Amino acid sequence: MDQELDRMLDAVGPRLKQLRLRRNITLTDLAEETGISVSTLSRLEAGLRRPTLEQLLPLARAHSVTIDELVDAPLTGDPRINLRPVAASDGSTILPLTRRPGGIQAYKFVLPAGADDREPDLRTHEGYDWVYVLNGTLRLVLGEHNLILEAGEAAEFDTRTPHWFGATSSGPVEFLSLVGRQGERVHVRAAPRPNPSE
Repeated sequence: MDQELDRMLDAVGPRLKQLRLRRNITLTDLAEETGISVSTLSRLEAGLRRPTLEQLLPLARAHSVTIDELVDAPLTGDPRINLRPVAASDGSTILPLTRRPGGIQAYKFVLPAGADDREPDLRTHEGYDWVYVLNGTLRLVLGEHNLILEAGEAAEFDTRTPHWFGATSSGPVEFLSLVGRQGERVHVRAAPRPNPSE
């Protein structure tokens, strides 16, 4: 148990640094947000000092994560509550929102700011995708179309069409993606069904 605790606490430093760099802020910025000195933050990120609960609370709040995520706590209880974000090497984060097998799967994506002239790496796969932009601006390349979607806008498409998602230089983007098997569609109702007894 002590070894597992040591492992978890040793991993906090690199995780803190990754979260700060993903937000593109300095140690000074983070010190102002948390009230923790720059030197203490630097030692925490370098693994030269172990964090206390009093330090983890403001750090989790500043980075908009849970303390469990900061310390990589083991999963407990109902697994539907413990869906963990997946961080990719390009700085993007994918948060699965569903865990049931089959059917439509929901994900939240957070992509860091990108370059407007970035060459997209188009992909295809079986299925159907619905995308809804929560915050920021999403660049969606769909076949020969280069679309810019703002917060509140949505798109749907057959994923056999070559496609790619990216953020623009205006900043990070957050969006929801619902992915279903080919032929599986979300049922949208524009108005309530009339009552047959009326």
